[in-house]
Amino acid sequence: MRQAVTTLSMWGERHFGYTTLRDSSETLGDERWPQIPRLKEDSVIEEKEVEEDSGLEQTPTSEEQDAVVGGLASVLPVETPPPGGEQEHDLRPRLEAQPKVCKLPFVAKSDKEPGGDLRGGLGGGGGGGDGCDGGGGGGGAANCLATPSPDNDHPASGSIGEASTPPPSTLGEVAPVWVPDSQAPACMKCGAKFTFTKRRHHCRACGKVFCVVCCDQRCRLTHLDGKEGRVCVSCHFTLMNRSAPKDQRRVWFADSLLPDTDARDSSAGTPDHRPSNSSQPGRPSVMGTGGEAVEVDAPSGWGMGALVGSPIGSSSNLIPSEGLPPILTSTGVKGDYTVEERPSETSLMVELEGGRAEPLVFVLNANLLAMVKLINYVNRRCWCIMSKGMHAVGQAEVVVLLQCLPDEKTFPRDIFSHFIQLYRDALTGKVLNHLSHSTASRGLLGSKEHAGFLYIRPTFQSLDGLPLPSQPFLFGLLILRAETPWARAFPLRLMLRLGAEYRFYPCPLFSVRFRKALFGETSHTIMRLLVDFRFYRYTLPVVTGLMVDMEARSTCIKIPKARHSELLKALNKSNEHVLAMGACFNENADSHLICVQSENGQYQTQAISIHNKPRRVTGACFFVFSGALKISSGYLAKSSIVEDGLMVQITMESMVELRRSLREMKDFTISCGKLDQSDNQEFVYIQWLDQEPRFNKGISSPIDGKSMESITSIKMFQRSEYRANGKVIRWTEVFFLQRDKQANRPANPTSYSRLTERLARAFCLALCPYLKLLKEDGMAKLGLRVTLESQRTDYLAGSNGQPLPTQYMKILDSALMPVIQAGTLQQGEGPLEMEFIFYIQENIS
Repeated sequence: MRQAVTTLSMWGERHFGYTTLRDSSETLGDERWPQIPRLKEDSVIEEKEVEEDSGLEQTPTSEEQDAVVGGLASVLPVETPPPGGEQEHDLRPRLEAQPKVCKLPFVAKSDKEPGGDLRGGLGGGGGGGDGCDGGGGGGGAANCLATPSPDNDHPASGSIGEASTPPPSTLGEVAPVWVPDSQAPACMKCGAKFTFTKRRHHCRACGKVFCVVCCDQRCRLTHLDGKEGRVCVSCHFTLMNRSAPKDQRRVWFADSLLPDTDARDSSAGTPDHRPSNSSQPGRPSVMGTGGEAVEVDAPSGWGMGALVGSPIGSSSNLIPSEGLPPILTSTGVKGDYTVEERPSETSLMVELEGGRAEPLVFVLNANLLAMVKLINYVNRRCWCIMSKGMHAVGQAEVVVLLQCLPDEKTFPRDIFSHFIQLYRDALTGKVLNHLSHSTASRGLLGSKEHAGFLYIRPTFQSLDGLPLPSQPFLFGLLILRAETPWARAFPLRLMLRLGAEYRFYPCPLFSVRFRKALFGETSHTIMRLLVDFRFYRYTLPVVTGLMVDMEARSTCIKIPKARHSELLKALNKSNEHVLAMGACFNENADSHLICVQSENGQYQTQAISIHNKPRRVTGACFFVFSGALKISSGYLAKSSIVEDGLMVQITMESMVELRRSLREMKDFTISCGKLDQSDNQEFVYIQWLDQEPRFNKGISSPIDGKSMESITSIKMFQRSEYRANGKVIRWTEVFFLQRDKQANRPANPTSYSRLTERLARAFCLALCPYLKLLKEDGMAKLGLRVTLESQRTDYLAGSNGQPLPTQYMKILDSALMPVIQAGTLQQGEGPLEMEFIFYIQENIS
């Protein structure tokens, strides 16, 4: 789109009657801001020793086309000198999580080795074990001929004689003979002497003692009951190159995870791939309402870290160190897929460049897929990479549009690994929302300057021609390391700045590699006074749904009444003389203030707008009320535009009245201008809205397809998770539904946590024996709707838009009704209706 460029000072005079720009350093020059003391950093000792009772086992904790309407934007530059400050960077130490370990006495021979680290005293004499770190690399045993081991071990000496490595046929299956700590003063591979910081580590496969460099791999071992154990590089090489029986390498997917399948329509011609042992005694006769489950015979060598001689679906990471992950290909029969373990990158590129209609489906693990396609988006050749399977861990699906490099012939593999990272973070409760960000400490996509992604929900951007996952989903925008402080402290500024750079309103959906950073040092921005860029101990608070509307001679700050509690928290933490808050992106505005950093480091104000649309309402990114105005100045109040926000200077008396009106949820008006010029005044309004901001867009109930838009929900992490028959059922979310014209959700939904946990627990325990059957029948996403009223108690369970079969409902009756009846007697705050969301997955933790 074409754009008209106008200075904002002229624009302000035209629309406001006088220029509204002001030097931010002048306006806040008299304010006192807290000094940030230096923090003493503690030294990090590699793998700190933790002692526990003997016998305990530690288990690893398992996202320019001119014809696009609303796409390109008009940019209006202006010069505004901001205040000084200092530059800070987001430094994240690359430290692995420290696992709990247990210290056990040495035994010459045992049937089962402990899962924790074995470490000695302060002198470094302790033996090391595996640090049960859920983040260890995954994968399975490769199906290739055994190759000579690169082992260069030094034999252990002592009274027990030389420790011999178990033969390859039993390596990892039988507990090894451990070398005593006293007999291993140095690493048995590289010869490095052990010290206080250079610890001993026993290989769980061969029993020898190594340093952390020579013993930094992990594999699932049979004699540890399939748990991951620390192994040396030699044993890891042997285990990864050892053949495993082909008939044992199978992976299961539900139709809800496979591409291009409809869980409601199972094909009668689909062959039955269920193993003979899937039928169990006492199995209920269930008519499946979903599609058929698919069992895939995978070739050998499924990846790194899978349990040797066990189903390969148990690995949490199927991305090999080199090459591409396994790929699913359709056999031509509906619901039937085969796995290509080591796909040829060259042939896949030829297939994509030839105009392949369907995306390629890569298997990252048994619960997570990555869909890849080459597309043309707004006249740009882009990779379209989207996840499938994040919903089951409470995370929105992620879409990454990455502009192709000239003559690019390789896949952006780093995005696959980043998806695995996001999946693991979601399992621990760290999920992404709109304007969240994720980081990669070592860089990605061929540059250390690529720091991660900023995630946004699409608004005015065109989605035509994009293969998209089901709602909710987020687009990931590649950010640079110099932009990380802004992604962390004030992401809205970074999002809009990207829009100005590529002329898309409010921002592009695609990412460009090796571009120039849009922001540098932070020493000349007003945000230096409002945000701690060094330690991030305080940032600019943002109230959900708060927006700033700037019109000719008036500004309105709109706050949803439902978010009063959020505003009170920000109000209580604010400075007595200064009240500053961040605003949300204003979808009702047709333009928005943005901030641009010039080459000399100064921050300037511009405005970005929708092309060919008149500018009536302009949004702002933040507001600041300062109580530094003196009564003797001759002004009622002063308002000005500072960078991409609004600053209002008022007297201290007006500040007290403003805070009181905010606490009491009352509208408030501030008149700006000179005392003797009433005809040339500007007004700032504080307005409370009954309308809530829209959220949960596009989400529907798995029971009957009911829309969940704008219904309050709470994400659940590590609350209810039950395993049975190689499956896990996970409670991910609870919705507090609206009935009639009033929302009968509680004012504080967390007050019902005990009741919701009891209901979820009863539901999971009742269905645990049938998880495999449910998943095979395509019912991987389940819903439970519970109604509690004084005259009626009821529940409804379903999947794929239909109620569960009668056999399951009978099982749920006996488990749920006692809990529902007890909850009806306990809750006395009126009717309550809730809907629980559950997912059934493969147990790969």
